[in-house]
Amino acid sequence: MGTIIDFLAILATGALLYTINRRRKPSLPLPPGPKGLPLVGNLFQMPAELQWIKYHEWSTELNTDVLHLQVAGTDIIVLDNYNAAADLLEARSSLYSGRPRMVMVMELMGWDFNFGFRYYGDYWRKHRRLAQTSLQATAIKQYRPHLAQATRKLLKRLLDERDDGNLIPHLRQLTAETILSVAYGIEIQQENDPYIKLSEAANQGAIIAGVPGAFLVDTIPILKYVPAWFPGASFKQKAREWHKMTRAMTNLQKIEAGEKDDAFTEDVLRNTLAALYSGGSDTTVSTIATSILGLLEHPEVVKKAQAQIDSVVKPGHLPDLDDEPSLPYITAIVKEALRWREVTPFGVPHALSTDDEYKGYRLPAGAIVIVNEWAMLHDENVYADPFEFKPDRFIDPETGKIDYSRARDPGHACFGFGRRICPGRFMAFESLWLTIASLIATFDIEKAKEKVTLPSGEEVERTVELTHEYDSAFVA
Repeated sequence: MGTIIDFLAILATGALLYTINRRRKPSLPLPPGPKGLPLVGNLFQMPAELQWIKYHEWSTELNTDVLHLQVAGTDIIVLDNYNAAADLLEARSSLYSGRPRMVMVMELMGWDFNFGFRYYGDYWRKHRRLAQTSLQATAIKQYRPHLAQATRKLLKRLLDERDDGNLIPHLRQLTAETILSVAYGIEIQQENDPYIKLSEAANQGAIIAGVPGAFLVDTIPILKYVPAWFPGASFKQKAREWHKMTRAMTNLQKIEAGEKDDAFTEDVLRNTLAALYSGGSDTTVSTIATSILGLLEHPEVVKKAQAQIDSVVKPGHLPDLDDEPSLPYITAIVKEALRWREVTPFGVPHALSTDDEYKGYRLPAGAIVIVNEWAMLHDENVYADPFEFKPDRFIDPETGKIDYSRARDPGHACFGFGRRICPGRFMAFESLWLTIASLIATFDIEKAKEKVTLPSGEEVERTVELTHEYDSAFVA
């Protein structure tokens, strides 16, 4: 008996010494980051706009691909390089598939229906399953007639109204017709349709509020209880208006009844379809517009693409998705549009579920993980002249075919990572490809010839400038 007691005592003593030694052992350092202030950390250093550029500057200055920020007690990890994002979000996806608490978007604006914003769990898995089943690469072929019909209606509108000078409403009509037809069985019969206006208004709010750091309430959640009349609480008024639009959008007529999995209840269908609609409309419009702006600056690209289309597509016919393998230059244009002016410089933030270690640094549980997609898509080591619109970067000059060994497919970053990768990426690409191919096949894309008179009386050529417009970083 004494031997057993002595043995247990030795074990207990060893365990105690191990624990003490472990506690004395210094913990790993956090990743590099700009020095902040006591208590508030980097709160007052957070950029008010173009955050992705500032984060990249900090990463460059500190020679790190993993940047650490601390904002009023909240840890933020910024991944500035594809390899770091792949190592963590792909290889360790079980740890990084969560979402941070998004008070403004989820709790005040009513976007809790959107599984893309929800924390990793049963709700997310159920909705994600429906989305992936409907939008996998083989399943989306059934939607091609919808894409073709919406694209041809766009071409007719542009031909009939080619002098109005405003392309964006036509592109919004295109994406709304496509997604509403596929998801809800709704046929848009008129311009300025209420469904389109509703989704546009709801999405605009989510785009503004979804940028990390856009509203201080996301960093200090207790502010959600501040009454709307309180000075500086204008965010509550905005949230109230956006909430009305969000709820109205989710209650659109759902897809027509038919055979469906019993697991997909009405709520799951409604919420999933609304999430797909909100996620696909603005992003598609922005990418098509970006492509057109690039083509305006490079008429030689338009001519080269038109020549390839003429050599493949029969006279009197429009290109279709079956022509994609034979039209690699169109694919290169689409890929370059996705890379050149990315729609979402960050994507939706991830959340780290438990403490982790990477390259000798400690990554704390609960940290918000931001992927700087802008930095990855403009990495000079991957894309020569990254701020130039150059579809030829993806083309092998000898074979004329796509060659991603020359420049990485931008899909590595622009559609997200790991278990949170965009489920609609295949359909999004087909929609972009067909629209851009059809526009190039039917129109000469050229700059307007007329000049604009400035207030000073000076006449200058009309120009277009791309901007990222968000509210200031810490709107109260």
